[in-house]
Amino acid sequence: MSELVVITFETAEEAMKVRDLFKQQQKDGRMSLDDAAVITKEADGSIKVRDEVDRGVKVGAGIGGVMGLLLGSVFFPIGGLVLGAAGGALVGAFTNHGLDKKFIKEVTDSLEPNSSALFIIIRSGEPDFVAAALRPYKGQVLQTTLTPEMEEALQDALKKRS
Repeated sequence: MSELVVITFETAEEAMKVRDLFKQQQKDGRMSLDDAAVITKEADGSIKVRDEVDRGVKVGAGIGGVMGLLLGSVFFPIGGLVLGAAGGALVGAFTNHGLDKKFIKEVTDSLEPNSSALFIIIRSGEPDFVAAALRPYKGQVLQTTLTPEMEEALQDALKKRS
């Protein structure tokens, strides 16, 4: 079963680094990702979807294009979300894992300028290794489908910056 995790960061760079770290862990066989995206709030208040993991995005790109149009109409009032077919497929994947459009909008509304949120769906992974890898980064877990114990370990790792 895949697990959904949403983490916010004070900078766009931190979310991008964590996303890249997760991609590297996937290459190293330490975890398997279904999808991931970094959503940033730019200095001017605009919202952008920065990147995603290829797996799952290709499968749902056609449906995602429709989802992107639908979500674009929801998000345009908050500053011009850049959301194409791949981004729409990604958001569609997240809505299938328990995130509704209202929550995604709440996350983007709560971001400060130049901050970010990492939306990630983890199929499998080594929890201790993932938690240890996150220690250098400061973030806040907003939502997860992890067990309470796993969520607490993740929160602790993000609070214990090395």
